[in-house]
Amino acid sequence: MKIKKLLALLLAMVMTMALVACGGNQNDPAPSNPDPAPSTEPAEDNKTPDPAPAEPAGASEITLWVYPVGGWGEEANVKALTDAFTAETGIAVKVDYLAYADGDDKVNAALSAGNAPDLILEGPERLVANWGANGHMVDLSDMLDDTDKSELIEAALTPCINAEGKMYEYPMCMTAHCMAINLDAFKAAGADQYIDLTTRTWTTENFFKAIDALYSHFGQTVAAVYCAGQGGDQGTRALVNNLYGGTYTNADHTAYTWDDPKNVQALTELRDAQGIDYDASLAGGDEIAKFYQGVLKMAFCWNSAQQINPNSAGTGEGKTVTGEEIVYMNFPTPDGSPAELCGGIWGFGIFDSKDQGRIDASKQFIKFMCDSAHTADAVSTSTFFAVRTAAEGTDLSAIFDSELLNEYAGLMLPNLGDYYNVIKGWAAQRTEWWNMLQKIGAGEDVNAAVSTHMAAANEAAK
Repeated sequence: MKIKKLLALLLAMVMTMALVACGGNQNDPAPSNPDPAPSTEPAEDNKTPDPAPAEPAGASEITLWVYPVGGWGEEANVKALTDAFTAETGIAVKVDYLAYADGDDKVNAALSAGNAPDLILEGPERLVANWGANGHMVDLSDMLDDTDKSELIEAALTPCINAEGKMYEYPMCMTAHCMAINLDAFKAAGADQYIDLTTRTWTTENFFKAIDALYSHFGQTVAAVYCAGQGGDQGTRALVNNLYGGTYTNADHTAYTWDDPKNVQALTELRDAQGIDYDASLAGGDEIAKFYQGVLKMAFCWNSAQQINPNSAGTGEGKTVTGEEIVYMNFPTPDGSPAELCGGIWGFGIFDSKDQGRIDASKQFIKFMCDSAHTADAVSTSTFFAVRTAAEGTDLSAIFDSELLNEYAGLMLPNLGDYYNVIKGWAAQRTEWWNMLQKIGAGEDVNAAVSTHMAAANEAAK
């Protein structure tokens, strides 16, 4: 759907006998004024005057704040994209880069001060469940036509729209978070017998057998339930929920369900297993670092971006620092079927500045990045996958040259589970989750720790 420019062009042909008024632009829903009466003023040399130049329909400059969504966190990458947008539209884009550590605080401060950016790049948990729910975002549902709805992957579009049908995020890219193993270490310990390398799946029973084999061979911790903070918590959530089929929230995303007996069983067995530590000194990024250094033999905080170049370490595609092979895996499940993976969905939202010109220009930017011939570049810059099959006739099914990425998409994306991140109180519950893991790791009764912190999370969800 192209953004309509509302122009009111009046072409007058001055004739010696009469003056005929022309209608408005064909894209206007209706002429803004009725036809004027014929004029009796004399013509000037029977010459038709040139039309007056059209006024710009939107702003000439907009601001964009971006969280580090893959390659969108790097200024050189983003500048190439925004320069192309400016060259095509004449709209300049001023970009600021946020960090997850304090990005939310900066956005909230800007909202309080009335100087929020026009656009922001992030996921539904912030754009829909937080700022959208609090009345700060523009409804973008008018940007979707039937073609868009047929091209967008439903699992990626649904979380961007709230229960009232308001769309606060226009999705651009997605991934499915998974886990990874050091295949060379597994082979050395004889643990490779417990995994299916064709489907990248394994059973819960075989997962614990592999842990035992690795610990017996290496004599040290081989996996970490990291809990220093919220970073990478999608990995620990998916691990706990998939081990025995537990849930994280109820189906309508109104309450947390951590006390599901299946989750309690998983949390208990992870703590009791030799070779696994509840590590309060590590967050997700720290776990990845120890994994690609070879210290840990598996990682629960993984996705396609790490697979290509682990934690931007320069180690090469699918390799540890010492050259050992990294294989991405589904989380283990009781019967070995593919796990329900936590996903990442990222796109653009527009803060409601009440300035229609800036809003229109921002929608133009979204259209350029998410549904145009430029979308392949915008998506590939992220190193994640397109949320739509095509954009304005451009096939988005194979925008990467990497065979590994294409394989990853085929094996992981279909397993994207419920996107429960849109539940209320999302930011508060993340703190409750990692504090709960710390207490369990320190020896507190599992049921007591779960009940205490789930109750606090549910209070925040009211």
